[in-house]
Amino acid sequence: MNAIEINISEIKKRIVIVCKRMGRYSNEIKLLLATKTVSTENIKMAIACGETLIGENKVQELKEKYDDLKHVKHTKHFIGHLQSSKIKDILKCEVSCIQSIDRIDIAEKLHQRLLLENKTLDIFIQVNTSNEASKFGVSPEEVESLVRAVASLSTLKIKGLMTIGLFSAETDKVRACFQLLKKIQQQLIALNIKNVALNELSMGMSGDLEIAIEEGATIIRVGTAVFGKRIYPDSYYWNENQPIL
Repeated sequence: MNAIEINISEIKKRIVIVCKRMGRYSNEIKLLLATKTVSTENIKMAIACGETLIGENKVQELKEKYDDLKHVKHTKHFIGHLQSSKIKDILKCEVSCIQSIDRIDIAEKLHQRLLLENKTLDIFIQVNTSNEASKFGVSPEEVESLVRAVASLSTLKIKGLMTIGLFSAETDKVRACFQLLKKIQQQLIALNIKNVALNELSMGMSGDLEIAIEEGATIIRVGTAVFGKRIYPDSYYWNENQPIL
């Protein structure tokens, strides 16, 4: 077994343990491989292990890896901040879901492009549950109005909510972020908004996936625990003050 295969096996064990503790089935949890800065060679090794859901958060990387991965069966999500100038590039790269919709103007521009291409696209609404200025995402107070507005756009299919938890060693504060997203999900489901399905909660990464699963995550986004540490910490890659490519 190579290192990536071993690491995936360990992640799956972690998922099974927390699910057993919480009375959940492990097959309820989708493992999304966060592949920012990861080579296509290593991505292919992970896909060969049966993990076919990957997520990129930089459009430039998405484009650079596209040709090398297009003949390998997998599903791509875009999990980074979306700029209107990059919409065409993302759609060309056959992304099946954008997890980071957090404002109506970008949703409308995406909708217009999809109309031109006669396509529809799954999306998640990204919520800033930690109230950090360094994080993108709609504020919890504005989620309902954004969901209602996006639901009127026929090409966009709302499938869930996404958040990036607080980067903190204080687990109670991290947990509070995930609890808030779950609470928002339940409130929105109760409203029964037309054209909205909120079955998915994308939350939790390598360091906090157990807490996320305990609080209801259905998708966990794991990178370093599978592929090894990156040059910079996660907070660098999710900081809006850093340049977005």
